[in-house]
Amino acid sequence: MKKNLKLTLGMLALAAFVITTAFTISGEREEILEIGAEAPKVDMSMADVSGEEVALKEIAGSNGLLVIFSCNTCPFVVGNGNKSEGWEGRYPELYDAAQSAGIGMVLVNSNEAKRDAGDSMSDMKKRYEQEGLKGHYVLDEKHVLADAFGALTTPHVFLFDENMKLIYKGAIDDSVESSDTVKEPYLLNAIKAHVSGGKIEPNSTKQLGCSIKRVKV
Repeated sequence: MKKNLKLTLGMLALAAFVITTAFTISGEREEILEIGAEAPKVDMSMADVSGEEVALKEIAGSNGLLVIFSCNTCPFVVGNGNKSEGWEGRYPELYDAAQSAGIGMVLVNSNEAKRDAGDSMSDMKKRYEQEGLKGHYVLDEKHVLADAFGALTTPHVFLFDENMKLIYKGAIDDSVESSDTVKEPYLLNAIKAHVSGGKIEPNSTKQLGCSIKRVKV
């Protein structure tokens, strides 16, 4: 009995080691960025729907940068019929607010596992035009940027100040169902507080959406 117990514990320990090692080798995402952290991978070039290659440092404005991990296929982004309008329809308003505040904005598609199922660059270009999106919409190849941010969902929001330090993260607002029922426009409030020199409160909210479709190694 004791011998079997020792064997079982040994196998569990080995399994834990293998799993941990596999996570390390496969490049699993980091923890979600903490408030105050510097934006990672700002020099990394990514393909944009414009046909150009851009990096975060080039997109940032004089007052900061807004990064929204998004896609073409998640109902939390594109809507779900009569049940929910999704958040994508609010992107143009967010872009305008960011631009007025001197903040650059970029949408990032990290759904590497769905490039052949609605999240390819050609799909991104079509969606961009059809929905009247604004600004940059880039393809995060092999979800490198999402992994560096610890981004989990579509959408997942990260707002940085002029020093590229994280000042807000999480959700766009408190109602994916309809913009008419929003009571807490978290992101817009954060942008307004930032440019006015006020306190961003809350500076972190729970992200809500579909999981980013990573390729499992």
